Amino acid sequence: MSSERARLTALYGGLLVLAGALLTGVVYLLVRQGLYTSISTAVTTAVPASTLDPSLPVPSRSAVPASPMPVPPGTVARGYAVTRQLSDAAEDAALSRLLTVSLLVLALYAVVSVAVAWWMAGRVLRPVAVITETARRLSGENLHERIALAGPPGELKRLADTFDGMLERMEQLVGAQQRFAANAAHELRTPVAVQRAAAEIGLAGEPDRERVARIRTKLICVADDSERIIDGLLLLAASDQGLEHREPVAVHEVARVAVDALAGEAAERGVTVSVRAEPSTVAGDAVLLDRLVHNLVANGIRHNRAGGHVSVRTGPEGIEVSNTGPVVPEDTVPLLFEPFRRLTERRHAPGEGAGLGLSIVASIARAHGASATATANPAPEGGLTVRVRF
Repeated sequence: MSSERARLTALYGGLLVLAGALLTGVVYLLVRQGLYTSISTAVTTAVPASTLDPSLPVPSRSAVPASPMPVPPGTVARGYAVTRQLSDAAEDAALSRLLTVSLLVLALYAVVSVAVAWWMAGRVLRPVAVITETARRLSGENLHERIALAGPPGELKRLADTFDGMLERMEQLVGAQQRFAANAAHELRTPVAVQRAAAEIGLAGEPDRERVARIRTKLICVADDSERIIDGLLLLAASDQGLEHREPVAVHEVARVAVDALAGEAAERGVTVSVRAEPSTVAGDAVLLDRLVHNLVANGIRHNRAGGHVSVRTGPEGIEVSNTGPVVPEDTVPLLFEPFRRLTERRHAPGEGAGLGLSIVASIARAHGASATATANPAPEGGLTVRVRF
């Protein structure tokens, strides 16, 4: 910052000194232009020609101004000559004095200008120093700190506020990544622990055919659960990377296919599904959009109650899936779009998801330039209304 402060000081100081020099030069020229006339008039008025000594030598300058007072004819020429001599001497002395004083004042003004410019540069760059120190001090442990620059609105205030907004987004992102890593490790460790326990305990001793079949079924179920988690993580990573190509996708047809594919599960859970599919075409990836709609409908069915209902709507504005179910607290709704987040703790029951459904929906929506939002439905219906706007 010192070099920038030196540059600003040189700029401000140079401008101030230049302005002072121009002002001094203009004043000197203006004073010099009218100084002789003023002095001559003042001398002639104060000392009439009739009182001057005619024995004084006459200078060689020719221009003689008109006398404001009448004088005897015999002394006119010498009187005016002496007046001109006095006026010239006074003019030279006044201009010399004015130039000397002006140069001294200009030198003092230059010193003061440089000092003021140095102070002004420091004041201007102080917010930059605060931003620099904050950026240098930040790390993964203190992302909660903010610049919070106080001052009137301006470019530097907007820069500091923008930096604070970036820090807030970084803090949220780092927090989400940390939670994701911890939850992913936990979710992947649990099936491994279950498989190990089933192999060590269930197959201990001399197991009979029935025990072996039961343990085999358990291991296959746990393996399927692990495979679903891994597939979900891979899909989440792929959608976060964006789209390599786009093609027209009829979202209303995708919605009908997803509802038909999940009709059996809905019937088992006693949930009815209604579809109002207005024509809607989106440029995107057909596989990802199919998974987006499938996850929305599957979540609506699985997080429901017996006798509940799921409503699926598509149209030019996007996709909307609403379901009945438990009442969701308002402060919990935004967190459901994070990986492995659920309304209730996972029980590892058959058919229970890993908590990646809505996070995959949000990731696929971002890849298509869309936004995914959720709203808690009021009691007694409960449940969520999830909207994807393209």
